[in-house]
Amino acid sequence: MSAAFETLAAIDGNIGTIGYGLAAIGPGVGVGIIFGNGVQAMARQPEAAGLIRQNMLLGFAVVEALALIGFVVPFIL
Repeated sequence: MSAAFETLAAIDGNIGTIGYGLAAIGPGVGVGIIFGNGVQAMARQPEAAGLIRQNMLLGFAVVEALALIGFVVPFIL
């Protein structure tokens, strides 16, 4: 029975790393969607490029903040 607990303790150290790796997929996809659609919008309406760029960078900052939160949470728990 104690061997099972030792194995569980050995696996527990890597769970946070695996969790962050999976959590990094979402912001990665989100950044791709934000910049892809932003460039497409600027190509369609060049006169609104400043506003589109501003909103695109704001969205990028929010998505990256979520990625950083996902990086910190495994260390806290």
